[in-house]
Amino acid sequence: MKKKKLKLSNLYLILVFAVLYAPIFYLIFYSFNAGGDMNQFSGFTWDNYTAVFEDVRLITIVLNTFLVALLSSLIATIVGTFGALAIYYTKKRQTRNALLSMNNILMVSPDVIIGASFLILFTFIGFGLGFASVLLAHIAFSIPIVVLMVLPKLKEMNDSMIMAARDLGANNWQVLSKVILPSITPGILAGFFMAFTYSLDDFAVTFFVTGNGFTTLAVEIYSRARQGVSLEINALSALMFIFSLILVIGYYFIQQHNVTKKQKNKKLHQTEAVTMR
Repeated sequence: MKKKKLKLSNLYLILVFAVLYAPIFYLIFYSFNAGGDMNQFSGFTWDNYTAVFEDVRLITIVLNTFLVALLSSLIATIVGTFGALAIYYTKKRQTRNALLSMNNILMVSPDVIIGASFLILFTFIGFGLGFASVLLAHIAFSIPIVVLMVLPKLKEMNDSMIMAARDLGANNWQVLSKVILPSITPGILAGFFMAFTYSLDDFAVTFFVTGNGFTTLAVEIYSRARQGVSLEINALSALMFIFSLILVIGYYFIQQHNVTKKQKNKKLHQTEAVTMR
């Protein structure tokens, strides 16, 4: 019975991944089509990829998208980390729950509502739409993601280490930089990568707050798709998929390195404890 259940679960996982990845591989397959459309594969070619790198406007948009994603994720990671610390060390339980609930509102709110809200705000205060408005909007919806990634690591942290550091005469900055931040580094990295990917592929919020000739890749792909299917977009999407894959693999190795480092430190402490006895 267990073997049957195991086989069924494996088949279910294979089916789920097939449904998720089949459209992506279908898109990548036709990015090499010489026919110019996705109706029939008429021959292999690299022309669609060459066209991507020859399209100066598209390359500029890609660079703008990465710049916004990088800046917004960095700023959101810093603000979100200190926000998580503020929530975690709030003494009153009701206040802490209220702050956490306010943080979660942006997570559960539809992107259309968030985008429309930012558009109304920027219009009301007379703030011009463009790079700055997109960057501020991306920072705003990325901060709650970072907070939710960092908070579990704070709860897992051993508070006795902080007490020991204070007993040894460490000031607040030393406790933060030498004890707290190293303990929650995996959560900070997870928050950064999540914020980066969310910003990279965001469409709805960006669609509302972009302007003055500035646009991101998601909005540009949407605009071009309305004019007709272009295999240049297929090629660009394939390159973005490969980049995302490299990003995930890189994050996996970072996580594995942190786990290995923790295991080595644990064995070292155990060895020292045995030696002292």
